[in-house]
Amino acid sequence: MGHFEENLNHWIEQKREALELGNICAKLEFDKKTDLVLFRRKLSDKNVTEIINIHEYAIQFAGQPIDVSTTLKIAQTVQNMDIAPSKIDLGRLAKEWINENSNYNSMEAFLNAKIGNFSIENSKKLEPKDVVLFGFGRIGRLVARMISEENGTQLRLKAIVIRMKNDEEIIKRAYLLKKDSIHGQMKGTVKYDVENGLLITNGQQIKIITESDPANIDYTKYGINNALLIDSTGAFRTEEQLGLHLKSRGIDKVLLTAPAKGSVPNIVYGVNHKNYDINEVKIFSAASCTTNAVVPILKVVDEVYGIQNGHIETVHAFTNDQNLVDNFHKSTRRGRSAPMNMVITETGAASAAVKALPQLKGKLTANSVRVPIPNVSLAILALRLNKETDKDTFNEIIKKAATSGDLIEQIDYSVSTELVSTDVIGNSHALEYDSNATIISDDKKSVTIYAWYDNEFGYTAQVIRLAKYISGVLRNTYY
Repeated sequence: MGHFEENLNHWIEQKREALELGNICAKLEFDKKTDLVLFRRKLSDKNVTEIINIHEYAIQFAGQPIDVSTTLKIAQTVQNMDIAPSKIDLGRLAKEWINENSNYNSMEAFLNAKIGNFSIENSKKLEPKDVVLFGFGRIGRLVARMISEENGTQLRLKAIVIRMKNDEEIIKRAYLLKKDSIHGQMKGTVKYDVENGLLITNGQQIKIITESDPANIDYTKYGINNALLIDSTGAFRTEEQLGLHLKSRGIDKVLLTAPAKGSVPNIVYGVNHKNYDINEVKIFSAASCTTNAVVPILKVVDEVYGIQNGHIETVHAFTNDQNLVDNFHKSTRRGRSAPMNMVITETGAASAAVKALPQLKGKLTANSVRVPIPNVSLAILALRLNKETDKDTFNEIIKKAATSGDLIEQIDYSVSTELVSTDVIGNSHALEYDSNATIISDDKKSVTIYAWYDNEFGYTAQVIRLAKYISGVLRNTYY
């Protein structure tokens, strides 16, 4: 009891510092179009206790005393720097400051060495890309949310194409965008103008267009030019079908939020997005949520150990494609009630993974079980390796991939022994690696991996990353 007052005062001071840190992050976002994150977790839209909890995670994750005082001092210094629009990880900077501060005579000198080249003078000016959404379902609405919450810095949603029976549907669509049973309320405001066919999200006017024929729209008459069209209907999968969008005036590129067929590149951002010339290729696919969840892990494991063979089993949340109650369905088993049954169904995860990682051709099988939860899925990868390993070594390799290199936005690393599916809702990574669940066989050459993923939010974050890349509007990043 003797430390009660001391601990309470420390907590109050933490809250004060977290409040100041949050305010600085918000000001940087609005004034300099710069996001400060902590190991990829956004800080500008969090309350003080959420910011403190993110720091608690950072301490466990990094194994170093990354406290609010340290990140606040870094943020205060960044605020005074003349930097171009950027995305900066305070977690990485805090780690480096703890390990390297003796090499610098001030925080200013340290940050100039790390991000001094992010100055406005050294950075290209970003011209935001117009975006059109074709379809407005689960993924389409999350795309609209994410773009609207970013205040038009990189992508600007100008139109949504849907099939409407009457103008009053705009009101219902607005409420579906504003409030979501899984992902909560959108950060910001959603208004509607039925007379003019508009949604207004965070002050951004979005024209609602009613049309089913992709080639039958002149987007330029709505002030939309050289736009990226994001097709989230899933109705058009081939190059020929998706190419219809390019026949419309005002569309420059097309991005499909589903696995494509034929010659259309299936991209897992972070893995194979650099394999294609964005100035030459006009049509892209962001593959599937499951492909985005398993491919980053497969890439790391294959590069370090080599994969002889393996099986991927996805325990997947039910989707809108299934029935609430037993009813006819064109696919086997899916006709049975989704909230009441586990349903074995097919998945293209293995073949899709091979498209991103051709060296794994013929080595993988896959299947899926739909389960009675509305969101968050789990990929279980049982892999036979070419080299021996142990759990600590294996986990350290995945942790390294989650903290440095090309896959830090794709792989999140969980240190929790209590992780369950609802904990993953809203995670913007392609997957969350469950380090405590990993199993290594007695002969040290077989591994079972558990990778959680928010099949809606995490996948949509990957779509947005790819959209920014092919639109040429990526900011400076320090991860």
